[in-house]
Amino acid sequence: MRDKIIFATANEDKLREIRAIMSGLDCEIITMKEAGFEGGIAEDGNTFRENAEIKARAVWAATGGIVLADDSGLVIDYLNGEPGVYSARYLEGTPYPEKNRILIERLKDARGEERSARFVCDIAAVLPDWRVIHAEAAMEGLIAEAPAGSGGFGYDPILYLPEYGKTSAELPMEEKNRISHRGKALKRMEELLKNVLEERR
Repeated sequence: MRDKIIFATANEDKLREIRAIMSGLDCEIITMKEAGFEGGIAEDGNTFRENAEIKARAVWAATGGIVLADDSGLVIDYLNGEPGVYSARYLEGTPYPEKNRILIERLKDARGEERSARFVCDIAAVLPDWRVIHAEAAMEGLIAEAPAGSGGFGYDPILYLPEYGKTSAELPMEEKNRISHRGKALKRMEELLKNVLEERR
């Protein structure tokens, strides 16, 4: 019987992306809903790392096993780290196109490297013995002068990647998964979990 790993998400599209990136694991990756977790989770940490662990521990307490959770977002140096850990909750209730317009407007006087920004992702894994391991990664770029591209979601259309000459929303999904903050963090976690699963067998 294959091991099961629970990912603290109810989003099937996100889970498909996670399964594709972590395809090297000999296990089944399921949503927290499939594992029987229906409760809400208060993400009240002060960092991406804390929020990822809060989510993973909440689901683990109800399900046991191996539980993964992530937290990620955009950090803009010119704005002293805003939106930072509150990335998804920045201007809560405002659609992303409007959030992106506001952020570009706030950087109207920033030039060159002053527009530096990065997506950050932390993934926490709570193991059957309650130990926690983390994998973190970032994708560096600049805030674009104007949104571009329709791939991805959220802030993807405004993170310009100089080495590609386009925003992360303009990259093909396979390439984005390879270089994105979440994609890199998932691959690092995959390697860590291979060792965990080997120890359990």
